[in-house]
Amino acid sequence: MNYFELYGIPVTLSPDASLVKKKFYELSRQFHPDFHGQATEEEQAAILEKAAQVNRAYKIFNNREETIRYVLQEKGLLEEEEKYRLPQDFLMEMMELNEQVMEINGDDAKKNILDRITELKKESYEPVEKIVAGYQEGVTSEKELLQVKEYYFRNKYLEKVAVDLR
Repeated sequence: MNYFELYGIPVTLSPDASLVKKKFYELSRQFHPDFHGQATEEEQAAILEKAAQVNRAYKIFNNREETIRYVLQEKGLLEEEEKYRLPQDFLMEMMELNEQVMEINGDDAKKNILDRITELKKESYEPVEKIVAGYQEGVTSEKELLQVKEYYFRNKYLEKVAVDLR
């Protein structure tokens, strides 16, 4: 059972936050170990595993990048430790950005680079924004999902540079 089935919500790249929260509370009560004190050890272990799945799903559904990663993995379009080849022009721009990071000389320069990273993230998201917002199981094409995959890896790269700066 995948996390969408567990929560009883449609597969989407952008789950409705209020629905996810509502389902989380329902499932948390349903699978809370305190309500299953009379169950066998086997049943308690199964309940505990379900509770853990509910928590993991909630964490994923509340993070756009993690939701994208999860859906791409479920569709077989993303492997756990995949080495994705980003376009050469993007890599060249990242090389320049990394050079700026190495030459950083003060908080203003750091802020400028972080602002540039934020700008690049927005630029990377724009082409897939409609795909992410309008994703429909069985309707959204694999080609569109592969565009989302490229966005995911671009964003992941940019986030790594940003984290290294903080």
